[in-house]
Formats: sequence, structure tokens, C-alpha cells
Amino acid sequence: MKRILRRSTLVLILTIAFIVGIGFFTVELAMGANDWIDQPYNAHISGNGGLAEAGKILDRKGNVLAETVNGERTYNSDESVRKALLHTVGDNSLNISTAVQSKYRSLLSDYNVIWGMNMPQSMHTSRDITLTVDSQTCKDAYEALNAKGQKGACVIYNYKTGEVICSVSNPTYDPQNPPVITEENEKNYDGVYLDNVLSSTYIPGSIFKIVTAAAAIENDVDLLHESEICNCEGSKSFGGNDVRCDSGTAHGKVTLAEAMDVSCNVAFAELANAVGAGKMQEMADKIGINRSFTVDDTPTAKGHYSSKGADSNILAWTGIGQGYDDNEDRVNPMQMAIICGAVANHGTAANPTYIKSGTEGILDLIGLKKNETHNLLSKSTADKVNDVMRKYSIGGVDCRAKTGTAELGGDNNAWFVGYSTDPSCPLAFACVINGAAGYGSEYAVPVMEAAMPAAAQAARGY
Repeated sequence: MKRILRRSTLVLILTIAFIVGIGFFTVELAMGANDWIDQPYNAHISGNGGLAEAGKILDRKGNVLAETVNGERTYNSDESVRKALLHTVGDNSLNISTAVQSKYRSLLSDYNVIWGMNMPQSMHTSRDITLTVDSQTCKDAYEALNAKGQKGACVIYNYKTGEVICSVSNPTYDPQNPPVITEENEKNYDGVYLDNVLSSTYIPGSIFKIVTAAAAIENDVDLLHESEICNCEGSKSFGGNDVRCDSGTAHGKVTLAEAMDVSCNVAFAELANAVGAGKMQEMADKIGINRSFTVDDTPTAKGHYSSKGADSNILAWTGIGQGYDDNEDRVNPMQMAIICGAVANHGTAANPTYIKSGTEGILDLIGLKKNETHNLLSKSTADKVNDVMRKYSIGGVDCRAKTGTAELGGDNNAWFVGYSTDPSCPLAFACVINGAAGYGSEYAVPVMEAAMPAAAQAARGY
């Protein structure tokens, strides 16, 4: 009798486990099928079958960026547009994992958990995805970025709506005629599959002075109560080592706004030390340097700021965006655009998105999904940082911005970050040239001047 009871119990346990397993598998199949379909190891959908039935990818104005014609995937007729948007749109492969054609291949192909790829034609919904990017803006940015064959990135986004107007990464290639990469030529294509806007970090140089200024303002350091925050003589010793201004220029007595305008290293080194290591770390964390932002389910690369173990010299260097060894500063282009958007928008910036329509889920359809925003600064601090930012006219658009040049031991990272102050086109931007032979003003500013006119028109709706 006991043996029968044990056997019955065992059978019951196995039956329950089987039912639970079947239920778990069913739920996973229903909820995770699209994720499985989009994986690189799924050869069925990643091969010709995956894009032979795929829908169109359009820019914000309805221009076709990718479509299938007679079973073949084709891309925009303009080679510069194709190259500019490679990392956003993708190509026939899954090599660029952050691209739309990699992330949303099942949606483009209208894969269905019941029918798979064999859904009756009468049941197909639209397979098209419309992006927020403007192809003309991206083309203009790419041609300026690529003028000297430079590696880097350029991003422009609406800090109120989150719409990414421009996203360009270089090096790139033509998805209509992809290169055959071999051991012999792979150095020529180093980093070509990486979207630098989302997935790369760079030493910031003087653009980090925005963070140092915010830390000083937030903590109301004593230097800010002086008529001038610094009397710059061209260099100053911190911890036994000199911090120098560019070419040893002596800026004399400067206010915070004047120090930002002339990018005075000595002034911001003094501010970083006045703020202190702990409070500098707090501001870097608060403003988002040490975090990743999620853009359409893709996490950006994390920046890096650490004042751990920093003496006055290391703290001075981190305050001007250099640092070294474990205290080296690093930032991501998209991250810097979001931070600039928060300065422009009283401390809060919308989270970026590349998708205008075509990937809506159930929450979107019933109106429950809301655009995410980031509160990175208090209104008071953001407004005061805005007051000290340098004014520019970029492509005929009034902006406030900061250049930066990070020394790499020969070449530089040339930066330009900022935002429009025109309420009709609330745009924040970041541009970086990696390995530039000169300053941000020489290399990064011209890229933004080329891209901003079309970006402003796109943001204004014409």
C-alpha cells in the first residue's frame, strides 16, 4: 500500500511538473518569440527569407531608407544618405546589432507566433517602420564629418519630444554595396560595425566643464561669491603639478561666464577643488555620467567619472575633463546630448527615440505608455548653468554650446556640444571627432554648422 502511495505521489509530482513546464514554454513562446526570431543564430529569418518579405523603413518625411523590391533589399538612392544612416537602419546582415533591421527584423517581416513566416496575405498588417531621423540632416552631417575621413559621431535630438533628428557614426560603408572584410583589409574597417553615437565613449576635455560648473553652482561654493572666480596667470600648480591653459594663455581675472567663454583650465581646476572630490562625484552621478540611458531598448555606453583617491592635482584634471589612469573621464555622445537637453529644459530632458511609428505595443495602443524623461539637475542649477554657457549662431540658429579638445598624446578628441535656444526647434546636440589634428572649434563645429539648418527645419515640421 505504501509503495502504491509513493508511486502515485511521484506520478502526481511529474504530472504537475509537466503541466508547469508546458505552461512556462507556452508563455515564453508567446512573449519571447520575437526576441528569438531576431537572434543572429536564427538563420531562417536572418537570411534572404528574413528580408525578402520585409516592410519599408522611412525617415520622418516619408523618404524611403530601405525597402524590398522583387525579393531584394534595396536602400535609399543617395549614397551619402545610405552611408549616413547605416548604423541606424542597418544592412542585410545582423552585424550592426543596434540597427533597426537587426532589432526589429521580426516586425519588419510581420512574423506571427501562430503562423510564423507563413501568415496568409490577407491577414498581414503594415510592416513599415517610420523613424524620427531626417535623411537630409544626416546626409549633411555625414558629408561634413567625413570631409577629412574622420572617425566620430554626430547626434541631434529634440529634448522636449525625444525625437532623434540626426544620428551619424563614422567609419561607415554603403549597405547597398557592403565590403568583403578579410584579414588583409580588416584594419581599414576597424570599428565599422559600432554605432559611435550609442556604443562608444571618449575623453571629453573641456565639454566636461559643464558638469564642473553645475557642481559648483549646486554646492554654492565660496568662489562664486567673489567678483571673479579666478585670476588666471596661464598656469597654476595643484599638488605639485601644473595645470596650464591653452598655449599658456593668461586670462586674468574671470567670472564663471568668462571662464566658460574662454575655457579657462585654471579656473575650472580651482572650481573642482573648491567643490571637493565627494561633491564632484555626486554631481557626475546625478547628471548621468556614470549611467547608461536606454534608447529604444538599446543601452548607451556608460561614461566614467571617479574622484576616488584623487588628490588636488588629479581632481583638477578631472574637473577639466581629462583625468588619468583610474580617474580618466569618459563620456558618450548621446549621453552628452541628453545632459545638454536637461540644461536647456530647466533640468529635465526627454529620453531619445529613433522610432516614430511601426513598433507600437499594447501599452502604446491603449494610450498608457508615456515618453520617459530624465531629471538630471534642479531647475535653479540648470538655469544658472544656461546663463554661463557661451552663445553661438549655428547654421542661423541661436544656440548655447561648449567646445572641447581632449589631448590623446598626439591627436585629439574634438568636441562640440550644446542646444538651441529657439523654442521652435528645441534641439540638443553632440559631435565628436576622434583623432582630430586640431581643436573642437576647427573640426566639430563645422559639422554642426552643416547639419543644423536642415535639423531646425525638420524640428519645425517643414
